[in-house]
Amino acid sequence: MYAERITSSANQFQEPPVPRSLARWLRVLVPAVLIVAWLAAAAVGGPYFGRVEEVSSNDQTTFLPESADATVVQTRLDEFQDSDSLPAILVFTSDEKLSESALGELQESLDRAAGVDGVLEGGSPAIPSEDGLAVQAILPLDPDAETGEVLAEVEDAATEGMPEGVRLHITGPAGFSAELSEAFAGIDGVLLLVALAAVLVILVLVYRSVILPIAVLLTSVLALSAALLAIWWLAKAGVLLLSGQTQGILFILVIGAATDYSLLYVARYREALRENRSKRIATGVALRGTIEPVLASGGTVIAGLLCLLLSDLRSNSTLGPVAAIGIAFAMLAALTFLPAVLYALGRVAFWPRRPHYDPELSASGAQATARGVWAAVARFVRRHPRPIWIITTLLLIVGASGLTQLRADGVPQSDLVLGESQARDGQVALGEHFPGGSGSPVYVLAPEKDMAEVAGVLAGSEAIDGVSITVDGSSSTTATLSADGGIESLVPGESPAARVSQGDVLIQATLVEAADSEQAAEDVRALRGPLHEISEQVYVGGVTATAVDTNDAAVHDRDLIIPLVLGVIFVILVLLLRSLLAPFLLILTTVLSFGTALGVSAIVFNQILDFPGADAAVPLYGFVFLVALGIDYNIFLMTRVREEAKAHGTRDGITRGLAITGGVITSAGVVLAATFSALAVIPILFLAQLAFIVAFGVLLDTFVVRSLLVPALADDIGKRIWWPSRLARADD
Repeated sequence: MYAERITSSANQFQEPPVPRSLARWLRVLVPAVLIVAWLAAAAVGGPYFGRVEEVSSNDQTTFLPESADATVVQTRLDEFQDSDSLPAILVFTSDEKLSESALGELQESLDRAAGVDGVLEGGSPAIPSEDGLAVQAILPLDPDAETGEVLAEVEDAATEGMPEGVRLHITGPAGFSAELSEAFAGIDGVLLLVALAAVLVILVLVYRSVILPIAVLLTSVLALSAALLAIWWLAKAGVLLLSGQTQGILFILVIGAATDYSLLYVARYREALRENRSKRIATGVALRGTIEPVLASGGTVIAGLLCLLLSDLRSNSTLGPVAAIGIAFAMLAALTFLPAVLYALGRVAFWPRRPHYDPELSASGAQATARGVWAAVARFVRRHPRPIWIITTLLLIVGASGLTQLRADGVPQSDLVLGESQARDGQVALGEHFPGGSGSPVYVLAPEKDMAEVAGVLAGSEAIDGVSITVDGSSSTTATLSADGGIESLVPGESPAARVSQGDVLIQATLVEAADSEQAAEDVRALRGPLHEISEQVYVGGVTATAVDTNDAAVHDRDLIIPLVLGVIFVILVLLLRSLLAPFLLILTTVLSFGTALGVSAIVFNQILDFPGADAAVPLYGFVFLVALGIDYNIFLMTRVREEAKAHGTRDGITRGLAITGGVITSAGVVLAATFSALAVIPILFLAQLAFIVAFGVLLDTFVVRSLLVPALADDIGKRIWWPSRLARADD
């Protein structure tokens, strides 16, 4: 039956519905047009690799829901400030008490720093600490300038003539922003090179060929170039929002997915070349066998990613379409460019291990499945299905128990960058000598009529060290609180109310604790209750409030999107496998695998790497990528099993499907794990954690779930796995 089907498929390609001469021209023209079109797209899109920062932003407030307190405050902040600036906090510390002459010299250093291009007017003077061991000052930077370069010049100017024994740290929003930008700077270069190098090495080891790895790698690069071109212009038009984090994930996802889909096609093409003398017929057979699983796999990933559109966080909702566009181009390149190139090259593409035409294999219509590692694994599963799936399930459950150690409730801004951090050291020094929230105040936007009551709540809180009120945005006039909690006059003899602009006022409060600390977050939550009771028009923003709103939105997204993704993937699997039971079991095994990956990762993060915690979005990102990508390997396996089951019965189909697909799926899993591991070269905590979770989870899916658990479970259930389709009632 299988041989008849292959022969029938081949005959379809042997009878062109056009004259022979025209058919020959089309066989040359169509592949040539596809190859030229992709190369042209890459030539146009390639230069955009170095221009992503033109349309991207790492400002956390731009990713918050529009209704969030921090977002409302951020959008109104310019009305109360003379300029839209990025504050840099300079902290000078000494082991000995600073003398008057030393303070004077530090003020001169600050004056020099204030004259650097990119530093705006309105900086603060040198403010000594109560213990006399430190001085702080705030310099507003032009947000459109290159923050890292400006701060380097500021540091040079400030340290020139600095008193002996004094140390300088630059921290605050500008300091952390510069370090984030520097960390993400490696995305266009280091990340891409590491990922491509890892893929190339694996492909050379897998194929032991010279030409084929280059063709597969070129497919991935072309897909990424074309995707980036489309995404760049959509971001330029304001349709999409890009960040360094999204950019890094896009690069890795497209390279990994395009390589996986290419490996599947290459395996089918090699198989078809052994069964068919003509490379044209082999190309047609390979495409017919590849299109369904690739479209199903890519469609599953795209559907899962598009579920992120329902996210409250724009960093999540915009990642969905950005990554979905990347996956679409990965599928398109693997199903058009690669087949065109391999058709042009024929068997030469596999040199020096060319697949030779085997008439006996062609006549039997079956691949030799009796030899090789995966044939042995398939026979082992066939002999002991029930013990295998029970033992592997128990082991996965043990690994998933580590979920109790997962701390995904957010991390301080100072811990986002791995390794040494001057901004983090400066934050520590600031907290030792000044109120922890210095330079990163809590901003409270309140109606004019509620000004005194709101200010009183803030002034009466033990979490607040100081309060000031901006009542006139045009002149930045500031009111301060008196000892009894009242508002002091702005001008001698003039009531504050007389100078308050009609509408809202901006109240600034300095936290006792560091603005990015867990205690500061709790303090902001505690303050919001009584402040919101005063009026629904009172909004609390600032660095700490932004972190609080981000974590809350991430938890909301996790609870909403994870069940939705599972539902969407289940529907796709039902349509693909024409079954209800098989998709249900595949979903269960993938979720169990995800739980194990996350549990083991939690233990590694806490006990081995000593990470401070995890971003609240880490479980969601890990879930979307692992479930959507992990189900790919089950799709690759089960579509082939279903194909073989039609001809040989379910249990033989499982054995044959595992033996035939074992090598290609394992290679695909190793490639995807290697590409995601490349994210670890970017010293960002979130990306390092995501890299480990996805890489470990993909390998777990590849070597345990897809190789042992799924085929053993399916073999134990037998033909009922296809219930309620006709295959469930066929002879086995």
